[in-house]
Amino acid sequence: MPSTPVLSAGWESERMKICIVSSCGGHLTEVRRLKPAYEKYAHFYVLNDKAILPADMQSKTYFIAHSERDWKSFLNLWEALWILRRERPDVILSTGAGPAVPFAIIGRFFFRTRVVFVETIASTHAATLTGRIMYRLAQRFFYQWESLSAFFPKGEYGGPLI
Repeated sequence: MPSTPVLSAGWESERMKICIVSSCGGHLTEVRRLKPAYEKYAHFYVLNDKAILPADMQSKTYFIAHSERDWKSFLNLWEALWILRRERPDVILSTGAGPAVPFAIIGRFFFRTRVVFVETIASTHAATLTGRIMYRLAQRFFYQWESLSAFFPKGEYGGPLI
């Protein structure tokens, strides 16, 4: 998938700024595999848990509350509003999980930010809850297994990231 034009569709500009939203662990590993697609642009990260960060992520990472579909999801909406208002990205890129939804909602409806989502590689035969929600919110939606084409008919198969 890194060769897939994830950020294309006429959106690219030299001054584009990208917000990369991810859970820690596998989702972060997946979105980091897309680094060749976003590293030439200004970008910052939003993670939902503390993590040991590689050098290129230190000083440009926000940490938000870890929500598991509980009341902290509302806190994530507030955090998304604060961060997106401060940073004003042109694109939100995510591979999931939970923090993708509040950032997509706030970004898309309050700031008209474009949203790109990649369904996790862990989902092989059924759509995840985050994937089903993000399919409706994202302007570009990718999945990593051809078996998911029935769930995401308007999505784009990009092959596995890992």
